[in-house]
Amino acid sequence: MDGETRKRHRTVTRLHTYLPALRIYCGGFPQFCETAMKPNLTRYLPIMTWGRAYNRTALSNDLVAALIVTIMLIPQSLAYALLAGLPPEAGLYASIAPIILYAIFGTSRALAVGPVAVVSLMTAAALSNIVEQGTMGYAVAALSLAGLSGVILLAMGLFRLGFVANFLSHPVIAGFITASGIIIAASQLKHILGINASGHNLAELVISLVAHLGEINWITATIGVLATAFLFWVRKGLKPMLKRFGLSDTLTGVLVKTGPVAVVFVTTAAVWIFGLADQGVKIVGEVPQSLPPLTLPSFSPTLLGQLLLPAFLISIIGFVESISVAQTLAAKKRQRIDPDQELIGLGAANIGASLTGGFPVTGGFSRSVVNFDAGAETPAAGAYTAIGLAIAALALTPLIYFLPIATLAATIIVAVLSLVDFSILKRSWGYSKADFVAVLATILMTLLLGVEVGVSTGVGLSILLHLYKSSKPHVAEVGQVPNTEHFRNILRHDVITDPSIVTLRVDESLYFANARYLEDKIHNRVATDKNIRHVILQCSAINAIDFSALESLETINERLHEMDVKLHLSEVKGPVMDRLQRAHFLSELTGQVFLSQYDAVQALKSGA
Repeated sequence: MDGETRKRHRTVTRLHTYLPALRIYCGGFPQFCETAMKPNLTRYLPIMTWGRAYNRTALSNDLVAALIVTIMLIPQSLAYALLAGLPPEAGLYASIAPIILYAIFGTSRALAVGPVAVVSLMTAAALSNIVEQGTMGYAVAALSLAGLSGVILLAMGLFRLGFVANFLSHPVIAGFITASGIIIAASQLKHILGINASGHNLAELVISLVAHLGEINWITATIGVLATAFLFWVRKGLKPMLKRFGLSDTLTGVLVKTGPVAVVFVTTAAVWIFGLADQGVKIVGEVPQSLPPLTLPSFSPTLLGQLLLPAFLISIIGFVESISVAQTLAAKKRQRIDPDQELIGLGAANIGASLTGGFPVTGGFSRSVVNFDAGAETPAAGAYTAIGLAIAALALTPLIYFLPIATLAATIIVAVLSLVDFSILKRSWGYSKADFVAVLATILMTLLLGVEVGVSTGVGLSILLHLYKSSKPHVAEVGQVPNTEHFRNILRHDVITDPSIVTLRVDESLYFANARYLEDKIHNRVATDKNIRHVILQCSAINAIDFSALESLETINERLHEMDVKLHLSEVKGPVMDRLQRAHFLSELTGQVFLSQYDAVQALKSGA
């Protein structure tokens, strides 16, 4: 091949190499982006994945879902702002920018992000200890708390630290949410009755409520009680009644979910028509007609230091609640949720809330279920919801001037009492006494000392109980099941044993907390039986051995050698074997390492 031929060959090769990319590029830029930038952008921008497949059907379904969710969110957002100790408009602001940002960065196609009951309560609990409620400093502190929470979530997502949430066990979360629901409901009784009361825990709230019972505004109490009773009836009795009239399940579900809107309309009209505000009924009052303002959180080291622990707890609890809802809904449509990307999405949402006059947000259970049931197909439904709420903030806020605070309190009470689940106590008692103790401690500490102490106690107690249980691992002496190669616990099965061989199966990874326990266990077993010549550690359940446990194994090996007993290992997992080899433990082992427990027993029997 001459020089000219080689040159033409290289040119043709290059054309064949780049032609597919050029063809794709000419056919459409999105497709080119998928080819060129998929490893980077689509990972952090899930919108590039579902956005390319967006069509008219998805658009219509998302618009319908957005309309339904918007109607539900207007009173709910106002109510949760009240719960957080902020002006009602803060609830609307916290439901606009965060939803849009989550639609860009989140992976769930049904999750609806915004203020939720538990996070709003935690916000109020954290801020009331630092800043006086109703002041400008309180609002700035709320922005700072949202921003700090967003930074924590974003950092956890970028560094793939989603596993941190695993330290919150389900029983602890269930206990915390149950106790929080009770505290939230109790805190709203003052608005239902039209009295002044305060407190950070159940005991303080009850004492304060009892002390001010003589100040009840009976008109407010009538509105609050009737609104609460109606909302409970809507949840329980409206659906069966509508079905008797022949309405479809979809339409019935929509009408049930819009029950709070009807209460808002009726009670607002009643206050306006009868002039009840002049008779002591507290109302929302004037709400600014505007889009979310551009705000800036505080960067004061003192304030951020005070908010760091609450922000971390809010981040973790919010993430756990959000991811559980997202995964549940995704499973129904066989969709995938990326936990680390969810952290990024929630982090961006909270940062957005801090820059637009909001407070900490997360994925809400009720609004997400409504969004899913209404037919939302993509996160775009959330963006359309944000547009609807923005229109409400601009045009509809004058209509809620006469909205009674008692109505918002009734909305909160009905929503949070559905979260209260005392059955977790019975179920955990029947299954695991340790989990029962963790649940009970979480509930009691939350009710008596507040949300931060409660969740911290639950997490700490769960970890301590786990460490205690793992410090005394289950160690079974096993024997051969007749006519098989299987080995089972001698206390549970009829098995064959050899008096000169003892096999101990350790059902736990070995680490500093349980290594000494294994030492004592083996020593006590061998010391009481002079016929033993071989000890086999069946390692099928040992996933890891730390340095402390390695030293304990070395000690066991030496002690057994002094007693003229050999130590053997069987069914050692590959990663564990690699570490033992690097530590030179195997070269000092008095016995052998066997692939299977059956091979070990057969070899030692024949050698005895």
